[in-house]
Amino acid sequence: MNTPFPDRDRIDAHAKVRGATTYAADAPFPGLLYAMTVPSPVTKGTLTALDTEDAAAIPGVVRILTAEDFAHAVPNGTHMGAPPPTLETAIAYRGQPLALVVAETLEIAIEAAEAVRPVIEEEPFSALFSSPGAVREPAEASHVGDTEAAFAEAETVIEAEYVSPTQHHNPMELTSTTAVWADGQLTIYEGSQNSAAMRSAVASLLGLDPAIVDAKSPTAGGAFGQKGWAQRQTAIVAHAAMLIGRPVKLVMPRAQVFHVATHRPHIVHRIRLGADASGRMVAIDHDAAQQNSRQGPFPPHYHEAAMRLYDIPNYNGTAMDVRTDVSNPAHMRAPYEHPAIFAMESAIDELAVALDRDPVAFRMAHDGTVDPYTGQPYSSRFLNECFTEGAARFGWERRTPAPGSMTAADGTQIGWGVSAGVYPALVHPAIATLRITADGRTRFAVAGHEFGQGIRTVLANVLLRELDIREDRLDIPIGDTTAARQHLTAGSWGSFSAAPAALAAAERMRAALAELLDGREIGGTIHQQLATIKRPFLEVEVTQLGPGQDAATLEQWQNYNFAVTGPAYPGFTAMSYIAHFVEVRVEPRTRRVRVPRVVSIADCGRVLSPRTAQSQVRGGVIWGIGHALREATETDPRYGGYLNCDIADYVVAVNADIGEIEVGFIDRPDPLANALGAKGLGEVAMVGVSAAVGNAVFHATGRRIRELPIRIEHLL
Repeated sequence: MNTPFPDRDRIDAHAKVRGATTYAADAPFPGLLYAMTVPSPVTKGTLTALDTEDAAAIPGVVRILTAEDFAHAVPNGTHMGAPPPTLETAIAYRGQPLALVVAETLEIAIEAAEAVRPVIEEEPFSALFSSPGAVREPAEASHVGDTEAAFAEAETVIEAEYVSPTQHHNPMELTSTTAVWADGQLTIYEGSQNSAAMRSAVASLLGLDPAIVDAKSPTAGGAFGQKGWAQRQTAIVAHAAMLIGRPVKLVMPRAQVFHVATHRPHIVHRIRLGADASGRMVAIDHDAAQQNSRQGPFPPHYHEAAMRLYDIPNYNGTAMDVRTDVSNPAHMRAPYEHPAIFAMESAIDELAVALDRDPVAFRMAHDGTVDPYTGQPYSSRFLNECFTEGAARFGWERRTPAPGSMTAADGTQIGWGVSAGVYPALVHPAIATLRITADGRTRFAVAGHEFGQGIRTVLANVLLRELDIREDRLDIPIGDTTAARQHLTAGSWGSFSAAPAALAAAERMRAALAELLDGREIGGTIHQQLATIKRPFLEVEVTQLGPGQDAATLEQWQNYNFAVTGPAYPGFTAMSYIAHFVEVRVEPRTRRVRVPRVVSIADCGRVLSPRTAQSQVRGGVIWGIGHALREATETDPRYGGYLNCDIADYVVAVNADIGEIEVGFIDRPDPLANALGAKGLGEVAMVGVSAAVGNAVFHATGRRIRELPIRIEHLL
């Protein structure tokens, strides 16, 4: 636990840069057919008729599936969809699939889909957070202490509203599904974070025995929440393959991905923050209202991490769903923590200014050792060390405190801002199999999905440190229900769950090898030792449980494909932390905001793969800059659809937007989390970035922008 891991290259890097990495839509099959959905042109109503005559007459069209083909479908709870992910006549949002055209070529499928003519009885709809007909539905609250009593004694109070917009993930890999029905077995290839739930949902919806359904996600080209559950098209394409008896592939156009895939909802945070006469924060009222669909299950859990960021004894967290006629929102990188901390860290910055306190010193003065929600100690917490290291690297001591006081020779306004981030350390049980062969191969199979974060490299780092095996013949199949029992990979629990299983498997392998050798001294790698004693392979299996997990947790996994626990464990609470220091430059005439440099220091326990960990933080910072300055999905209130549903008009951060990003780690193992001392990193990397950008813009200009993204018109 006390030895840092080496900075090993990504084991998939060479394949990726050569274009050799296989994604779900790359799988070739003889007789492959191509599919395209027919999206609803209205936001709400009932499909009363579907004219497919012209479409069916186009040469090359094989079949057109409609709601009638799914009359037997059985809705279930293994997806994030309402209505369920099949074809239906009840229309809940614009772009909802009404039919599926299957054809010999993609071009024919597109032409035929455009020729389908739906007849719809339209209904009034509510498209916006503020639309008439939107229904406000209170959610469960979170309380610690007595905020009203604390506010009655507070000397300084800040009260403000902070808004973050609807946003879409836009991974490079489009949403796709390829389904193959052969010899009584259905195999689904789909870029996913949750192949187990994909398998279960399709089996349940189509009335199949799960034993005849397999799901494979070798690599996903980006995900971070959007591919966490069964997609809207998965069961539709699978059913088409079964009905036709040939493989069927659907790659959904990006405009349709915007409408049918999940997204980050529009959120309004109202915060009241109070400090006593000594300048210590004593109370927070934090209300979070999110836009949701009419039946969407995504809960507004915006307080679990926020209340644990600092030592503030009184926290009143309320939440609300605003039900409208949109597709379902769901998880998007740091789904609750990122928007909640944008609001909270902006308010804390406002309070520091009101108290004439340095923003870094003010935050460090509120460090805590005890979880206010449970009363338990934190397993490890090095947030102040993140602030100290980040401030030193950034040169924070050169900052002049007055807003607008730092300018370049050409009049460009310079601002320096800071923010912290926090994310719960979560864990899922894992079952792993490790096989080492005499001919030089090693195969480690475990639950997990690769969507760019580098989990295979993490697992390789653990195995190669613990075992004398060949690196060039190490195979790590993940995201494959035929290789290992799978679970959702999200919430930064991928490495936290799989890496300790790799360590446990390596330890069991060493013990099994020692028993096999029975005291004989044989040199060379494990492969060579097995060859010497004429043993073709050695295989071990381990079941790895997280803190406090037991047989009941495994049963929960078996029944629900999901058994995550944390951050509160028996006797302690585990969280990951980060501190971001951001410089912005605001041009004097155009008012364009640039971010020339960022310093981010993370506390994620032991860093298992320095190369991919640094990449995770840089990616999170880039996304945070996009969240702060670029990204917003615009809704047309007249028709209910999204206006900028492509990456030409949905503006994401590009190379020209990004300057230097310096990344550092405390890299001190958490003594209680697991045997490796590792916690999660993927999500916390983004948390707090947009607040740091906003705080830097205030320092540069004196304008406090409380609505994202920060645009030129806000600063004119």
